[in-house]
Order: sequence, then structure tokens, then C-alpha cells
Amino acid sequence: MSASLTDSTVKAALEAIESDMATLPEKIEMLIEMAAGLQSKPRSPQQIEDAIFLYCRAIELCPAEHPLLRARGLTGMGTALRIMPAEGPEFLLEAKAAYDAALPILQEHAAPEEIAETQMNLGVVIQALVPFHKATLKNAIQAYQRAARVFNGQNYPQEFAIIQNNIAIAYLSLPLAAEGEGMRQAMAVQSFEEALKWVTLIDYPSEYAMLNNNLANALQYLPTVHPIENNLKALAAYNEALKVRTAQDTPIEYANTISNKANVLFNLPDDIEYPAKGNLKNLMKAKTYYQEAYAMFREYEQWEQAEIVKQAMQEVEKELQIQLTINN
Repeated sequence: MSASLTDSTVKAALEAIESDMATLPEKIEMLIEMAAGLQSKPRSPQQIEDAIFLYCRAIELCPAEHPLLRARGLTGMGTALRIMPAEGPEFLLEAKAAYDAALPILQEHAAPEEIAETQMNLGVVIQALVPFHKATLKNAIQAYQRAARVFNGQNYPQEFAIIQNNIAIAYLSLPLAAEGEGMRQAMAVQSFEEALKWVTLIDYPSEYAMLNNNLANALQYLPTVHPIENNLKALAAYNEALKVRTAQDTPIEYANTISNKANVLFNLPDDIEYPAKGNLKNLMKAKTYYQEAYAMFREYEQWEQAEIVKQAMQEVEKELQIQLTINN
């Protein structure tokens, strides 16, 4: 069904540019709009390929006197290339080239928001190229920071939240010497917290949950002389994320968050005033969360995550046996 829909869309686009019913700029805009429709919620890689084809046709048709249309064709193609499934970096490199070609034109002719959106997308592509050793996290962060000059928290909270989240993840991935570990963790926490100043549970629930989950992850591993305090903050942040993430609506995200919450409970004493008494109750809670997450990951065939949780379950079982032996 999706193939016939794609075929009909491409056919209609090609017929439209051959007709005399519209001007050349209108035909180019039509191609770009049709391509954007195909890539917005693609049902198959073929739809993305067809979108790229339509963008290429639009770019080919663009005359010199319409540079902004050319730039919009390039940015659209960049986004389509970015989401194209592939094992290697080839499509990502093509996406980066498209964004790089579009940006000078946008900076001369487009509104600040359009430029910032392209810089944000460029940051995503650069970040995705890092594992292939084709780009650096420093350049990704710089692209995000340029986008954040326009997409600030007050006027664009949703975009600002995504940018700050991506910057924080980039900080966490930066290859630093051991003495820099605490600094990058602290910078990531600061980025998450800055974003949460502008993103509310009611207005932006998805971003709110994402930021709280990722903030809690960073807090767990933040080097500090007050680990219990950080773990309590992390626990509170996971609970905020779970106001949005549920087993029914977002099962994989929910499983990720409860398994992360279990990691905190594994290391949190039952009585923070007397940590030497152990954490038997929290270990039992952690075991329950791990079991639920494990079952959910298996149900949705997330085998790698299921294996990680399985190992965590084995560790919590060992610790439970130790503490039960001590208590008895």
C-alpha cells in the first residue's frame, strides 16, 4: 500500500512540473512540499529515496534568481538523507554537504529561525558522524550553540530543550582525560537543568520526560562528595519522567527509565541518615523494576537492553543474598 502511495505521489509531482499550469518557482515549491510530505512519516526507505529524488529534481530546476528555493531544497534533502537507514556514514556525509551548501544562502536570504533550524540539523548530523570518525563533537556543539542564539528558552522552549539535550549528550561523549570527567558531567547536568527551566510537564510532556530521564542519568555518575544527595535528585528526576512515560503509551522509554531508576535504588541506602544499615528495601524495589524492564525489553525485542538488565538482575540478586545473610 505504501509503495503505491509513493509511486502516485512521485508520478503526480513529475506530471506537475511538465504542465503549463504553474510557474517555475511554483513547480519547485510543489516538488519540495511533496518531498517533505513523503519524508515526514515514512513507511519505508523507498519513500525517503523518493523524497530525495524529488528534492534533487527541485534543486536542478532552481534558476539563479531563486537561491532561497535552492537552499530549501538542499536542507530538505539533507534531512531526508539524515534519516535514511544505513550502516555506514555515506548518507550522513551527503546530508552534511547539503546543509553546508544551504547555510551560506540561508544566511544571506532567510529568516534567523530558518538558519537556526538548519544549524540544529547540521549539529545532529555532525554528532551522528562522530562514531565513524568523520566529525568531532566540538563541531557539533558549536553548531548547536549557534542555533541556540535564536532558539532561546523564552521564545522557543521546545527547540531550546532539544538543543540543550543534544549539547549535554555531546558533553557526556567528549573524550577527555580522567581529570576532565567531572567537568563534562557537570556541564551536561547544567545543560539539562537549563532546558528544564523552560519546558513544563503540561506544555511539552515528551521533552520534559526526556530531559528528566537524561538529567537523572548524568546525576548518577556525577563525581561528587555527596553521592547520596545526587542519587536522591536522580530518583526525583526519574519519577518526573515517569509522569509521562508509561508502559501503555511509551513502553520502551518506560522500560529504560525504570531500569535506570533501579540503578539508583541499587546504590541508595534505605535510611540516608544511617547508610551503614544497608539498603535491603531498595534492593527489593530495584529487583522488581529490573524484572519489569527485562520482560518489556524482551516483549519488544530489544535484546541488547534486555541482556544489560539481565546482568543487573544477577548483581542485585547477589547483593540481596549478602544482605539477607547479614540480617539473619
